[in-house]
Amino acid sequence: MSDLATNIETLNSHLTRFRETGILNLIGGESRPAASGATFETSSPVDESVICPVSKGEAADIDAAAAAAKAAFPAWRDMPALERKKILNRIADLIVERAEEIALCECWDTGQALRFMSKAALRGAENFRFFADKATAARDGQQLQSPTLMNVTTRVPIGPVGVITPWNTPFMLSTWKIAPALAAGCTVVHKPAEFSPLTARILAEIAHEAGLPPGVWNLVNGFGEDAGRALTEHPDIKAIAFVGESKTGSMIMKQGADTLKRVHFELGGKNPVVVFDDADLDRALDAAIFMIYSLNGERCTSSSRLLVQESIADAFEAKLIERVNNIKVGHPLDPATEVGPLIHKVHFDKVTSYFETAKHDGATIAAGGTRVGDQGWFVRPTLFTNATNGMTIAQEEIFGPVLTAIRFKDEDEALTLANETQYGLTGYVWTNDLTRALRFTNALEAGMIWVNSENVRHLPTPFGGVKASGIGRDGGDWSFEFYMEQKHIGFALGHHKIPRLGA
Repeated sequence: MSDLATNIETLNSHLTRFRETGILNLIGGESRPAASGATFETSSPVDESVICPVSKGEAADIDAAAAAAKAAFPAWRDMPALERKKILNRIADLIVERAEEIALCECWDTGQALRFMSKAALRGAENFRFFADKATAARDGQQLQSPTLMNVTTRVPIGPVGVITPWNTPFMLSTWKIAPALAAGCTVVHKPAEFSPLTARILAEIAHEAGLPPGVWNLVNGFGEDAGRALTEHPDIKAIAFVGESKTGSMIMKQGADTLKRVHFELGGKNPVVVFDDADLDRALDAAIFMIYSLNGERCTSSSRLLVQESIADAFEAKLIERVNNIKVGHPLDPATEVGPLIHKVHFDKVTSYFETAKHDGATIAAGGTRVGDQGWFVRPTLFTNATNGMTIAQEEIFGPVLTAIRFKDEDEALTLANETQYGLTGYVWTNDLTRALRFTNALEAGMIWVNSENVRHLPTPFGGVKASGIGRDGGDWSFEFYMEQKHIGFALGHHKIPRLGA
């Protein structure tokens, strides 16, 4: 039996229970259908087949989940940090034990290639271990002396929080948001993307198997316009952590305004990879290809704009075209596959619409630009050349395996092109001139920049963007700044004179 056939057989064994019972919400530690009894279907982008029914949560379900999170909050907040640490580490252990199941289900639900999702499950475990280790220091503060007071600060968890995660790498991104919330002492209501609900259910099950008290982690499936909106407007939810489109982030801000909700957004990007003529061109080529075509191009940090210096552009693009044409598109459970299908038909139609847009605007489709097969949502990895920065393909987030190449003359023009976009999530700079690298990155409008490297995530560092790419930072202590409130206490140092009124 081939690796692909073996993986499909193993996947089917994991999916049996979902096909029999569907995916239920998890509220207060109990599996529940939606209060209305409504369901929707999740389908695989591989062959458009129905995977299973999913409970369609709405306002009543969010209300029940928020009430459970509120009731569970005091005990979870006051639990000794060492106990929370043990539970979070146990969650990590169980993720590792079920990593194969998580990866296979994620691939079938999202279309992501197994070669990447097998690592994403383990990264989820790493996220829990990292924040488990930080849980014991989450409340740490400072001692700030003044002539009359000993001032101390501490942090306290903000309360029940809402977490809304996307469909592109849902398991890893769920752990990235939920692990620090739990480590901080918050309780959670999680609404995963409706297009990829499988691994959210598995993760919540793991958390409760690890000993998480009922109500600390609640899962409500549903659509943004009902379950999502109810979560963002609920008065008992103190903050919303969201990963997704910039337009949706703006809507969430409006919906949370009446309850003065704190928000943390990781939003879209149109990230430049800037290749100067003095760069290590072979490594730059590898990185540029990896950062746009891995994960089907459905990643917020993808390097979707290639800015390449004119003096090397012909040779660099020629090698690029050859490599893009060699990328293996196929079944996501085939270990050899590099690019799988896009998440669903709506997104497929959006991505492929840019092929005509590119031609209309005068760009060249140098590679790809076609559908692969007639079943599932497969797209050939695509490269646009002869593009300018004012074109739609250079300004809008396509969110697929599509790269737009733009040429520049010198450093000043490269910087102008890089910054001329509404987004500012990441940037990638390739040069062997250290002075130029320092000068360029200082002026580049992005929250995260890598020099002579692809995106290599280091968990203690801040992760987030500027402009339309987001608000706030994840990672290290920055995550606690969002999920916790600063508290100041001043202790008098003796009997300093207090002004007297009305004496």
